[in-house]
Amino acid sequence: MRYAMSEEEKVAMRLSAIVSDVRLDLDKVGVYLARISPMVSYNRLIVIAESAQDERDTYDRGKYQYRLF
Repeated sequence: MRYAMSEEEKVAMRLSAIVSDVRLDLDKVGVYLARISPMVSYNRLIVIAESAQDERDTYDRGKYQYRLF
């Protein structure tokens, strides 16, 4: 049986592939994003970044937490 990726997973994979290109100047991307996109797009990217940070913190905390019992 094959796992069907959700739309959100597909978008996450595409975003990851785009920003993983080390030839891409992320500072310039930010400048152009601020100039050409509506504020809603910027705010939604902030939500994505905050959600990813929270998930990473939660994952790392559980991964390295030692239990006594």
